[in-house]
Amino acid sequence: MDKKLRVIISGGGTGGHIFPAISIANAIRELRPEAEILFVGAEGRMEMQRVPSAGYDIKGLPICGFNRSNLLKNVALPYKMWKSDRMVRKIIREFKPDVAVGVGGYASFPTLKAASAMGIPCLIQEQNSFAGKTNIILGKKAQKICVAYDEMERFFPSDRILMTGNPVRKALLETTITRDDAIRSLGFDPQKKTILLVGGSLGARTLNESVMQHLDLVADHSDIQFFWQTGKYYSAQIAEQMKVKKQPENLKITDFIGDMGVAYKAADLVISRAGASSISEFCLIGKPVILVPSLNVTEDHQTKNALALVNKDAALYVKDAEAPETLLDLAIQTVNDAEKLKSLSENVLKLALPNSAEIIAKEVIQLAKK
Repeated sequence: MDKKLRVIISGGGTGGHIFPAISIANAIRELRPEAEILFVGAEGRMEMQRVPSAGYDIKGLPICGFNRSNLLKNVALPYKMWKSDRMVRKIIREFKPDVAVGVGGYASFPTLKAASAMGIPCLIQEQNSFAGKTNIILGKKAQKICVAYDEMERFFPSDRILMTGNPVRKALLETTITRDDAIRSLGFDPQKKTILLVGGSLGARTLNESVMQHLDLVADHSDIQFFWQTGKYYSAQIAEQMKVKKQPENLKITDFIGDMGVAYKAADLVISRAGASSISEFCLIGKPVILVPSLNVTEDHQTKNALALVNKDAALYVKDAEAPETLLDLAIQTVNDAEKLKSLSENVLKLALPNSAEIIAKEVIQLAKK
């Protein structure tokens, strides 16, 4: 193909969609340095900051999701969908992409729907073990559907499915820091076990409550270190609570972790939500993990993601409703069980699918050639 490759990548809303999208874009650029890549996201969402900081242009659509908690806010939804459809068609006509990639999120649906209708080949990257309705609809006309779990023919035409795994942040895999140095960089003692609690960039209420309700348990286990990422949404509230309660010396609190590679390297055990991208990261780095699936997701897909690992003895699982009562006890018991940590690490590594971004990038380039 002599002309310059032009690719639209659409989706976002959470880091779980944005990081894989950027990883795919980076892999395309490695294979085709001259490629022009344009992102399409949703106005006001995380991708509008993260994508430009990664070095890519992005156009924002006024698209948003259905608000179940405040039905009045849905009055403008039909107009926003209509406007997004018109805007994205204009973007496509002007950019003239050879191929469109959807990674999930609000903007993905109007972008790929319009691209398909305009004769542009489409690729979907479905990250979860239970496909969302949007991707199921888009999958009917997409030329390729890249997945990370078995049995996805329940949702998509089997002849278009490609098992690729989920792209992860390359920096996580390229971290060269040792465990001891990583622990020291966090101000911890390398001789002690370390538990990392991470609820994503915005945080996870249940994980935070699990710690706040058991600060005495944390303090009683001074032989274990706890690194707690609260999320920016909850950080001010927790800081206020800590003025009243006594913060244990073996507990460090942060609202955001800038270098997850260091945090993961320092951790002997991770407690996390069960987002698809996070799970892929745990598989590739072989990290023992206790998963607490969020209930605030479509089709309860995080529980299905978690059980895909739990059923292969590759992770532990605590229900969201039970976490405040049982999570810390289980974590302390697990981090002190060397055999259990070793078994979890070995089993989760078996599920790793490396080089996902490069494999997907090659598929994107092939579609463009066709």
